[in-house]
Amino acid sequence: MASVATPVPIRRRRRRQPKLQRRQTRLGWLLLLPALAAVGFVAVYPLGKTIYQSFTNQEFLAGLTPTKSVGFRNYSDLLHDTLFRNAVWETVKFTLITVAFEFVLGLIIALVVNSSFKGRGVMRAVMLVPWAIPTVVAAQMWKWMLDDVFGVVNDFGTRTHVLSHSHAWISDPSTALASVCAVDIWKTTPFVALLLLAGLQVIPKDLYEAADVDGASKLQQFWKITLPLLRPAILVTLIFRTLDALRVFDVFYVFFGQRTDTQTMAIYDQSTIVGDGHVGYGAAISVAIFLIIFLFVIIYVTVMRVGEE
Repeated sequence: MASVATPVPIRRRRRRQPKLQRRQTRLGWLLLLPALAAVGFVAVYPLGKTIYQSFTNQEFLAGLTPTKSVGFRNYSDLLHDTLFRNAVWETVKFTLITVAFEFVLGLIIALVVNSSFKGRGVMRAVMLVPWAIPTVVAAQMWKWMLDDVFGVVNDFGTRTHVLSHSHAWISDPSTALASVCAVDIWKTTPFVALLLLAGLQVIPKDLYEAADVDGASKLQQFWKITLPLLRPAILVTLIFRTLDALRVFDVFYVFFGQRTDTQTMAIYDQSTIVGDGHVGYGAAISVAIFLIIFLFVIIYVTVMRVGEE
C-alpha cells in the first residue's frame, strides 16, 4: 500500500497591507494629533512640570530666591507635616462618608426613577435641580441656612422643639464635618443617581421577564441581575465621585475658609502655594494628592474586577 506523503508546512508570507488601508491608518493618526496635542498640553505637561517643581525649592517670587534642586527634601518634610496629615485624614473622612451615602441614596433614586409610574419624567427633571446649582452658590446658601443666629435650620428646629436651642453647626468642631458632608450629599446625590440610571437603562428587560417566569423574587433579581450587570456603571460612578471628593475645595472654603482643623488637601495646597509662596513644597503636596487619588482608583478597579468579566 502506497504511503501518503506528509505535507510539508509552508511558511505563510505576511500579506502586504493594502495601500488604501495604510492611507486610512495615517489619516486616523493625523486626525488624532490635535486631540493628543491638547491632552499633552493640558494634562501631561502640567503634571510633568509639577513633578519637576516638587524637587526644587522654588518660591512664588522666584526672582528673590534662586531656584535649585533639593532632591527628596520636600517629600521628607511632607511625611513629618502634621497639618498635611490632618488635611489628608479630613479629606479621606469626607470622601468615605459622602461617597457611601451618595451611592446608596443615588441607587435607591435610580431604581425608583427607572420603574414605570405616572410623572416619572417630571421627577427625573426635578431631582437634578440640586446638582444644577453651582457649588459655591449652594454652599453659601447652606451656610446661611445653618447660621446659629439667622439660620432657618435652627429656627425650624427650635420652633418644632427638635432642638432645645440654636446650634453653631459650622463653628462647632463636632458638627462641622457632618454639616459639609450633608451639603455635598444633598447636592451630588442626583448626579450619582443619573449615572446609575444610565447603567440601569441598558440592562435588557427580557432578563427580568425570564426571572419572573422562573419565580425569582424582586430581591433575588436585584442581587443576581441588577447588581452584576450594573457593576461597570457603579465603577465609573465611584471613581468619578471619589476623584471629586478627594479634590474638594469650594464647599470647605466657603464654609470654613482656611481653618486648620477643617482643611482639605486642596485647601492646604492652595494656602501653601498662594498664601505662603512655597511653590516647590506645594508641588510636592500636589504630587501626593495625585498619588492618593491614583491609589483609590487602583483599589476600585481591583475590587470591582470589571475588566475580567
